[in-house]
Amino acid sequence: MDGTGGPEETPPRRARRAVALVFAVHGAVTGSFATRIPWIRDHLSLEAGELGLALAFPAIGAALAMPLAGRFAHRLGSRAALRLLLALWCTSPALPALSPALPVLCAALLAYGAASGLADVAMNALGVETEERIGRPIMSGLHGMWSAGALAGSAAGTLAAQSGTDARLHLGIASAVLTVLGAFVCGGVLDLRPRAEERPPPRFARPPRAAFVIGAVGFCAVFAEGAGLEWSAVYLRDVLGSGAGLSAACTTAFSCAMAAARFAGDAAVHRFGPVRTVRAGGVLACAGGLAVVTAPHAALAIAGFALLGLGIAVVVPLAFAAAARSGPEAGRAIAGVATITYTSGLIAPSAIGRIADATSLTVSFGLVTALGAVLTAAAGALRVPAGSAGRPRTVPVVKG
Repeated sequence: MDGTGGPEETPPRRARRAVALVFAVHGAVTGSFATRIPWIRDHLSLEAGELGLALAFPAIGAALAMPLAGRFAHRLGSRAALRLLLALWCTSPALPALSPALPVLCAALLAYGAASGLADVAMNALGVETEERIGRPIMSGLHGMWSAGALAGSAAGTLAAQSGTDARLHLGIASAVLTVLGAFVCGGVLDLRPRAEERPPPRFARPPRAAFVIGAVGFCAVFAEGAGLEWSAVYLRDVLGSGAGLSAACTTAFSCAMAAARFAGDAAVHRFGPVRTVRAGGVLACAGGLAVVTAPHAALAIAGFALLGLGIAVVVPLAFAAAARSGPEAGRAIAGVATITYTSGLIAPSAIGRIADATSLTVSFGLVTALGAVLTAAAGALRVPAGSAGRPRTVPVVKG
C-alpha cells in the first residue's frame, strides 16, 4: 500500500503503546497454549511421534496463510483487519483442546497456525508503519513485549496446569479474556488505507528477491532460538549430567536474556544502526555457542546459552523492519520473511535432534555457533536503503 499521507488520525505515541500491547496479547496466546500441550497429549493418548506430527501443522498453517494478510488490510483497513485477525488468533487455542482425535487435532492446529501467521504479519506491518512515524527504532521493543506476553501467558498456564484445571476450561477463559483485551487495544493502532486506485495484493505471490536474503538472516536467528528453547535443558541434562531443576533454569535464563535484549535493542539500533547491532549480536552468539560446546560444568553452559539469547534477540525484529523498507511491496516482503523464519522454527528442533542422533548434541550446537558467525557476515542485508527512512507506504484514514 503506497501513497502519501494526509493528517494522521492516531498520535504516533498512542499508536506505539497500542501496537506494543497487541504484541503482548499475541505472545500471551502462544504462552498460554504451550503450557497445555502435555494435557492435550495425555487427553488424546498420543505417542511422541503422533504429537510431533500434530505440532508440525501450526507452522504449515502459518506459511500458507501469511501471504493473505495484505488482502485483509487492503479491504478492511489496517485497524479493522488487525482487530479481526487478532480475535481469530485469540480464540484459536480453544480448538485443539476440544479435539477428540488426532486428525481433528491436526486440522485444529492448522487453523491455529494460520490465525497466528495472519495476525503476526498484520501486527509487524503496523509496527513498522508506527516506527516510520515516530522516527526512531521500536521493533525490538515490540518483540520484547511479545516475549513478556508469552512469559505472562505461560505463567498463568503453569498455574492452571498445577492446579489440575481442565485445559478446555483454562484455554476457553484465556481465549475470551484475550479476545476482549485484543479488541480494546486495537482501537489505538494506526488506521491506514490504500490509495483508491491501488489494486489489492495477489492472494499468493512470490516474495520479492530481497525478502529471501533478509529471510536467510532471520532463518539463522530463529534456528538458534529454536535450538536454545527446545534443547538447552536437554543439553545440560544429557551432556553435563545436571538435575531437572538446573536444566529447566537454563531454558529460563535463555528466554529472559532474549526478552531483556529485545527491550534494550531499540536503543542499540538507534545508536549503532541495524547492521552493526546484528554484527555485534552475531559475535555474542558465537561466543555463547563456543561456551556451550566447551563448557566443563553447568554454570558456564548456562552463561553460554544466555549469551546466545542476547546475541540473536534483535535479529528477527530488524529483519521485519528491513523487509518493509526493502521496496514498495512491504506486505509481501514481510510475509516472505515471516514464512522463512517460521520454516526455520519448524525444522530447527528436529534438525538438532537428527544431528545429535548421528553425532552428538555438542556437534549440534557447533552448528548453532556457526550460524552465529553467519549472522555476523550477513548483517549487511539488513541495511536500510538510502532515502527509505520515513518513506510513507500507506494512507491514513481521514474521518469526518
